[in-house]
Amino acid sequence: MFSEPLTIADLKKRAKWRVPKMFYDYADSGAWTESTYRANEADFAKIHLRQRVLVDMSNRSLASTMIGENVSMPVALAPTGLCGMQHADGEILAAQAAEEAGVPFTLSTMSVCSIEDVAEHTTKPFWFQLYVMKDRGFVESLIGRAKAAGCSALVLTLDLQILGQRHKDLVNGLSTPPKFTPKHVWQVGTRPFWALDMLQTKRRSFRNIVGHAPASSDLSSLAVWTAEQFDTRLSWTDVEWIRERWGGKLILKGVLDTEDAAMAAKTGADAIIVSNHGGRQLDGALSSISMLPKIVDEVGGEIEIHMDGGIRSGQDILKARALGARGTYIGRPYLYGLGAMGKKGVTRALEILRKELDVTMALCGKRDIEEIDRSIIAKVDF
Repeated sequence: MFSEPLTIADLKKRAKWRVPKMFYDYADSGAWTESTYRANEADFAKIHLRQRVLVDMSNRSLASTMIGENVSMPVALAPTGLCGMQHADGEILAAQAAEEAGVPFTLSTMSVCSIEDVAEHTTKPFWFQLYVMKDRGFVESLIGRAKAAGCSALVLTLDLQILGQRHKDLVNGLSTPPKFTPKHVWQVGTRPFWALDMLQTKRRSFRNIVGHAPASSDLSSLAVWTAEQFDTRLSWTDVEWIRERWGGKLILKGVLDTEDAAMAAKTGADAIIVSNHGGRQLDGALSSISMLPKIVDEVGGEIEIHMDGGIRSGQDILKARALGARGTYIGRPYLYGLGAMGKKGVTRALEILRKELDVTMALCGKRDIEEIDRSIIAKVDF
């Protein structure tokens, strides 16, 4: 029915066909009017590259480092909640694909597969993303479990003290696992391949939380507990508290303002991620790529800077690198691949991005990703 996917958009179409609407929409949506979600993608098109000719394009290399770790290209898989509802055992499959591709995988606190599940099925360290809950004992427990699993970096999300409203999730009545209403039964029933895979796994809830957090022995109490646990009082002092307990590489995710970037650079963290949570929090905020060069100019000499949001091609990765991002993160691109084709789809998404990045770099007259800087940019329209 489908030909071999050539672009991330091809994987997106296939994922929409295979994944139940409530879970596809969860991945493919933003807050309120979704203006920031759309801007994250659209603003990449406002950056134009310099085409160069008659230069040596042989022996190219995309190899780089992110927080001192070797990566085959400057890309990491972003932390995404409910990854395991795009495809059965989704976090495990994505982590395996990332490991084979030589790029980092970041497991979300709100994952379906647990820290221990992913550690058991991979051979190299992955990264763990932490949400700060009011229950600091549970936060310490998560940090301890990430240490025990050998995670090589902790990604602390700063921009989810309060949830942005995502209309599609409310309309769909999103839940994990799905509710048994006629609407939900229809959505699942019309996606038989997805349903058959899900029937064969025991991982269908938030396994980092269930059985570990207080008052979360069943799904209803888990949902109530989680909704109440995001800490609206989170502050910079909490970053120090977490850094002391973690003791390893720390990345701060969700910085979108130069003043916040200056504060983040003083925390002792190893990197910051310029991000607006994929347009899922503050609707009307500026795109990540438009803020990247401003933040690089502000603190680029003090802390490593990464970027997340809107990347849909290898060209986008190259543009972010040119504007100062040491590394980039992909969320939706790999989720589309996962939903479409499981582990093979994640691998295909990474192959697509790698090929586009490599060819675009060559046509800009460069052979090594480490040579990429603003000199390859012809014009920026924002």
